[in-house]
Amino acid sequence: EILFQAIAGAAVNRNGDFNPQDTANTVWAFACIGWKQSDLFTLLGSALLERLGMLGNTERSQLYVVTVYFQIEWPHLEFPLSAHVQSLRSAFTRQEPTPSRFQREVSTVLERLGWGHTFG
Repeated sequence: EILFQAIAGAAVNRNGDFNPQDTANTVWAFACIGWKQSDLFTLLGSALLERLGMLGNTERSQLYVVTVYFQIEWPHLEFPLSAHVQSLRSAFTRQEPTPSRFQREVSTVLERLGWGHTFG
């Protein structure tokens, strides 16, 4: 947790140096690890408000996940990107699912065992 505290501090202090993709990736990474401090999400989400148009579908999809995480963790707070949730959700639903490395390895083992299947 000390490492993530340091990264969060650097993200807050150097946020102005981040391009929109860096900011989206950072806020998404913190949601993925279950970060419990709403201030980081609020600050980075606010920084992205005027730069959403510069993001591709992958980053917008990540921000949808962040928005959902924020709503679950802090239902009494409003995430800065909440007004854009529909467009973020649209980007999320357009993303093709990609199996992880672990899933592909399990699939290989299952194939070797004679269990034919597909990712669905």
